[in-house]
Amino acid sequence: MKIEIFSDFSCPFCYIGEKELERAIEEAGYTGQVEIEFKAFQIAPEAPKELGQNFYEYWMAHHQVTLEEVKQMTAGIVERAKEVGLAYNYDEIKTAHTENAHRLAKWTKQYSKDVDYNEALMAAYFIEGKDLNDEAVLLAIIKNLGLNIAEAKEVLSSSDAFMEELHKDRYDAQQIGVQSVPFFVFENRYGIKGAEPNEVFVRTLHQTAEMVGLKSSVKMVGNGKLACKDGCKL
Repeated sequence: MKIEIFSDFSCPFCYIGEKELERAIEEAGYTGQVEIEFKAFQIAPEAPKELGQNFYEYWMAHHQVTLEEVKQMTAGIVERAKEVGLAYNYDEIKTAHTENAHRLAKWTKQYSKDVDYNEALMAAYFIEGKDLNDEAVLLAIIKNLGLNIAEAKEVLSSSDAFMEELHKDRYDAQQIGVQSVPFFVFENRYGIKGAEPNEVFVRTLHQTAEMVGLKSSVKMVGNGKLACKDGCKL
């Protein structure tokens, strides 16, 4: 089963939605039967590429709101993140221009590290408050994944590297009408917009599996010690 995920590294609901999907795949019994492909969708392409500004300060300046209003707005997001086991840290989160992060994501895909890269980058941004505009942050993640730092630096130093792939993702988004993220596409048949509750993902997984002829596996719970086989020994 293939699932395409249109997302951005600076989108708080994308990380939440991806965790909901991850949990649903396990609960529905499709672990190991799902292929994930990430599609780049920048939500703030106009964001400055220099070192990021504190999220609160940026939001206050660009939306003419008070600090209290911004914190009230993010409080709901923080609570939603907690539901999937994520501890968002808006006191440290900074604005980010994610083009370089997305270009590196495309590069990691050829080494089958794109899923791990996505998880590491999201955690670095939303939980650790790392600045995704800082190339050193991106390269540190690449190093932790065991990938070649020199090659990654070449990607970052070339403004054209993997831009064609990003343009294709934008085209694909336009073709199916993606206007916000996260947006999940199941086998080009079913779509989920936003970080929907777990049961929505589970239901869609089962519908898609039925369409492509997949069967869910039984999720084992317990150690099986209190069970009988070939008679019952007490």
